[in-house]
Amino acid sequence: MNRYPWPGLGAFFIQLRVNNRRLLPLLHDASQPSTPICCLSRPESCSRRVPQPSVYDWAAGATTAYPIHSSCNATERALLSRGLGEAVALAAHAKDHILRFGNSSEFYSKYFGASPTAEVVGWYDKIMSADRTGIWFRCDDVDGNCSQDGWAGHWRGENGTQETVICPLSYTTRQPLEGLCGYGYSVAGGALNFYFGSDLVHRLYHLPKIGEGIVEHYADTYGECLELALRNPALAARNSHTLQYFALDVYAFDIAVPGEGCTGRPSEPGDPDTTARTTPSATTTAATECHTHADGTEHCS
Repeated sequence: MNRYPWPGLGAFFIQLRVNNRRLLPLLHDASQPSTPICCLSRPESCSRRVPQPSVYDWAAGATTAYPIHSSCNATERALLSRGLGEAVALAAHAKDHILRFGNSSEFYSKYFGASPTAEVVGWYDKIMSADRTGIWFRCDDVDGNCSQDGWAGHWRGENGTQETVICPLSYTTRQPLEGLCGYGYSVAGGALNFYFGSDLVHRLYHLPKIGEGIVEHYADTYGECLELALRNPALAARNSHTLQYFALDVYAFDIAVPGEGCTGRPSEPGDPDTTARTTPSATTTAATECHTHADGTEHCS
């Protein structure tokens, strides 16, 4: 028996229900997450999928630690990691000293003259914060230079512009930064590569990612660096050895031996060796050590 008084009325209501189901998603507030029809009728059978917004990570893919090549054994890796950490510590304190005192620092004016502080701060910050992707510190003698007398390491140049080889001599002659001002060392009279950290500051500036081909050798000895600060402050701010001398001098004065440091005076021929016999000489160690420069020339310091 028909429940509806008019013929065809039942079919009309059935079609109306179907149409309502089709219209329901269209009438739903578009600003709210849509709920599938199955969730309305059987919530227990429906799993809601909430879309996750994509997150932009500006630092994605960056390398924050200096990469050490697989050619380095456990001992070399440990010593090299420590040395690189000391290089960063030297750069970090040099930057902090400049930010604290600016060009009113006697150390700053001595090494950089009237040069603005921003560029010098930037060169130290490059060692601290630059992306290290593509940089490699190797321990294999891939270019055959470590077998040469006096070679403690070298930048690979055209063979690998972002790669540095650290030769066995480095691991037996470099001292830890904790010993700064020890062993009879003075900044003015000592070798810049006597400490592993300061030696690696030099090597880092050879890499295009750090030194950008701008930080180079414009003056070498302590006296020449002080003269450069007076004669050409702009070049002093980009001189590799000046950046090393300043970092060592302020670290010695502020951190190693607070308020005293160990600036000393330049060594002269005939000066006695004040270091212990069992310790490499702070004034002569690596005096014949060599490395290559960006233009392919050999430099021995």
